[in-house]
Amino acid sequence: MQQTARTGPSPLLKRLSLRKWDFWTFIILIGYIFFFAFVIYPLFSLFFSSLYNEDGKFSFSNYADFFRLKYFRSALLNSFMVSGLATVFAILIGVPMAYVTTRYNIACKGLINILIIMSLLSPPFIGAYSWILMLGNNGFITRFLNDIGIPFGSVYGWQGIVFVFTLQFYPHIYLYVSGALKTIDTSLEEAAESLGRSSFRRLWSITLPLIFPTLSAGALMVFMASFADFGTPMLLGQGFKVLPILAYEQFISEMGGNPAMASTLSVVLILCSTTILFLQRYFVSRKNYAMSGMRTPKVVKLRKTPRILITIGALLVVCVSMIPQATVIVTSFIKTKGPVFHRGFSLDSYREILYRVPRAIMNTYSFSLIAIVIMIVFGMLLAYVLVRRSSKLTATLDGLIMIPYVMPGTVLGISLIIAFNKPPLVLTGTWIILVVAYVVRKLPYTIRSSTAILQGLDRGVEEASISLGVPPMKTFFKTTGRLMIPGVLSGAILSWVTTINELSSTIVLYYGATATISVTIYSEVFTSNYGTGAALASILSISTLISLLIANKLTGKKDLQV
Repeated sequence: MQQTARTGPSPLLKRLSLRKWDFWTFIILIGYIFFFAFVIYPLFSLFFSSLYNEDGKFSFSNYADFFRLKYFRSALLNSFMVSGLATVFAILIGVPMAYVTTRYNIACKGLINILIIMSLLSPPFIGAYSWILMLGNNGFITRFLNDIGIPFGSVYGWQGIVFVFTLQFYPHIYLYVSGALKTIDTSLEEAAESLGRSSFRRLWSITLPLIFPTLSAGALMVFMASFADFGTPMLLGQGFKVLPILAYEQFISEMGGNPAMASTLSVVLILCSTTILFLQRYFVSRKNYAMSGMRTPKVVKLRKTPRILITIGALLVVCVSMIPQATVIVTSFIKTKGPVFHRGFSLDSYREILYRVPRAIMNTYSFSLIAIVIMIVFGMLLAYVLVRRSSKLTATLDGLIMIPYVMPGTVLGISLIIAFNKPPLVLTGTWIILVVAYVVRKLPYTIRSSTAILQGLDRGVEEASISLGVPPMKTFFKTTGRLMIPGVLSGAILSWVTTINELSSTIVLYYGATATISVTIYSEVFTSNYGTGAALASILSISTLISLLIANKLTGKKDLQV
């Protein structure tokens, strides 16, 4: 007599058992749905679009054209050239600045930190616009130099792009390196000193290798930001093309765009960004040094004269990097008619923007506010499952979250339009697609700051709450979430600043009724309405400064880290 063997439910069914589906499981599911819908699906749509020619036939002709035509290859080489040079010059400025502010008792350290972060958070295209006012073909410094007999062309061209990128992005190097120098173990430096090595040789052979992982992370940020930037090359290039500009022009052209080639250029951009990211991680893995961190460096007290000279040098660097913000604020009050500034001050530029483009101002703050609320709530919840519910499932989700990190804003905008300009979900031409783009681009940073805070919180508080009968979900909102809020808010304010200044994705996704301040500034500069452009740029600069001061107050520290 045969008996049927009775087996229990399969492991898959056990994993899918309803009793396992608690609140956090649904958060994980929502996270997967969001990133598949707004990151993976648009990326696949972008890739498939690149595989069809203008006749709608499957073909690799777009990629063949990219490598065959010098026009496209030159844009790629130009992107690497300006990004590489900007990274090198940013390192040459950022590392010495970080070293003197962390190792010596120079004056005004708090002011230097605030000004450096302020210059970083200001959008690059405002810096480009400001230098046009000063060093453009008709800039007041250009005219002054020519009047006194010093020949000077203009800031336009690849040299101007590298110049603006360097001043804009060296704070990445400064912030990363200064953080590493504050925690470095000085025992190795002291050992090298006892063996008779000079200060320069100690710095080159001991200090720099110890901070190499952190320095390379800062260099990666500079390169990626330069490589993906759209506004600065567009304003200063004057015929000098880089890949983001070429992708935009191929997608949106008065003579009829070529979305397939725009998709191809976008895919190349992503591949290049991803390759750079993996190369950086590869070199870091080969040159990673462990430190005990028991003997942090002491601040060296300088004599009066060297202290004054080094302080003046550091303040000179930050003042030069702050010139764009000062320029737009001052010029916004100068009387102007189109591209021509006249003697005297007035509020005409502000009256004009309040009369002509009030909607752009409202759009900027309302869209950014909606995006930042979603980022805070969603970021905290996703950070919790990544830290407290660690598994292969959440590790995969963590990988998806970081994909937007290597996506330039122009590429994200093009991919979202290709994915959502047809049924079943049409978002093109709505404000929703702008909010989605902002959330996708900035959410990884909010999640990273939230996970860092959560890792520092003791589990015992949550466990005590749950042991008293409070459900895990209620425990999060009543206990853990409240403990996370101060740190999350300071990070969220910094995300807010970059969101209100966002140009590269906005300029692809907006239409007339959803224009923002950054897009309007871009339009005003191209139509030579410098006064109104300066007034709008001043609004963004003041908003950035206020947001930074609020974030600094929330952290309760003088040295705010980005």
